[in-house]
Amino acid sequence: MTSTLAGLFDFLVYFVVAVILVAVYLGIYTLATMHNEFALIRQNVISASTALGFSLVGFALPLGSAIVHAQGIVDLLVWGLVALSVQILVYWLVRLVMPNLSQRIAAGEMAAALFLGAASLSAGIINAASMTF
Repeated sequence: MTSTLAGLFDFLVYFVVAVILVAVYLGIYTLATMHNEFALIRQNVISASTALGFSLVGFALPLGSAIVHAQGIVDLLVWGLVALSVQILVYWLVRLVMPNLSQRIAAGEMAAALFLGAASLSAGIINAASMTF
């Protein structure tokens, strides 16, 4: 039984830090976009929840990779911030291709939301795979 619980403390530490990073991610990402995701989601705008949801998965994938590869909490924090930065960069790059991206998402247009979501998810997968430290 004690060997089963040996990793429980480390699990809790990494899990709590990851949850905090997710909260920080959601806060910063939603400030960086030109639309208010949470207000739109409260209004049942599915495009906003789709784009934010895929973006969140695109962040969680490299965060999970960082947890697996991290040599400690500092590594996790650094690579979590890298993952956050990549997702914000993806949003701004998609805006270059689609300058009215936020207006389209706010208007409920799923094509714009799915394109942003796919770009975010793709970047997250590539980001996670690149974490070989």
